[in-house]
Amino acid sequence: MGYQRVTIHGVCWVLRIGVAMEFIGHGVLGFLHPAAWTPYFALVGIPRDTAVMLMPLIGSFDVAMALVALFYPLPGAVLYMALWGLGTALLRPLAGEPAWEAIERAGNFGVALALFLMARGEGVRSWLSFTGFSALDRRLRGQVCWTLRLTTAGILLGHGALGLLVRKPLFSTYYAAIGLQGAWVEPCIGAFECALALAVLLWPGSGLLIFVAAWKLATEALSPMAGSPIWVFVEHGGSYAAPLALALLNRGRCGSAFEALRESPA
Repeated sequence: MGYQRVTIHGVCWVLRIGVAMEFIGHGVLGFLHPAAWTPYFALVGIPRDTAVMLMPLIGSFDVAMALVALFYPLPGAVLYMALWGLGTALLRPLAGEPAWEAIERAGNFGVALALFLMARGEGVRSWLSFTGFSALDRRLRGQVCWTLRLTTAGILLGHGALGLLVRKPLFSTYYAAIGLQGAWVEPCIGAFECALALAVLLWPGSGLLIFVAAWKLATEALSPMAGSPIWVFVEHGGSYAAPLALALLNRGRCGSAFEALRESPA
């Protein structure tokens, strides 16, 4: 029981911090009025001038939600954060960007979903009050494990495909910041990340997951090194939290995909 309490405590704090980082980063970026956001507002008929005015308001609400996740993760609020993260990720392909952009942002909604699963109680009414985190029985552990596994794989696969298949120009700027240049860089790193995604799906050992967390921290750190605001790095908190929380949850006990399926609900 003591081991389980430590596991629940550690996993939930990693998830809470990851969700808070995402919403703080996204919220502060709203105060900076990023021009790249205006096409997403245009999808629902909001003109540029109005979008620029709304960005700080949305940013303020995002920061408020981050504080909720960090200090009082009300299940209903956390579920809203998961849906908001999914919605903002889907805006990208709706605005004409590659679908891989949405898949890469699996951390924006998958980590919040895992936190919701652990914070919810019995029945919908329990979503309106926070009474602590549920015990990790086999059914719940299977749900959270698969949520984090698919989230981690999506983060890697989306980012890898953007380098391997799309050759996203921004990536070459990031890699050039550390002296990596040439036509081979993006596809090679992209193929490596796609292979990591497959490995996470098939055999997510703790060592592999810790490596993935470190890899994401290192690659996302290239963004501020190349001149982007530090809040872009902060916004990707879910990308670091998902593999780290899964490593804590597994502790070497989550083997192949077929073994994990036996632990998930039917």
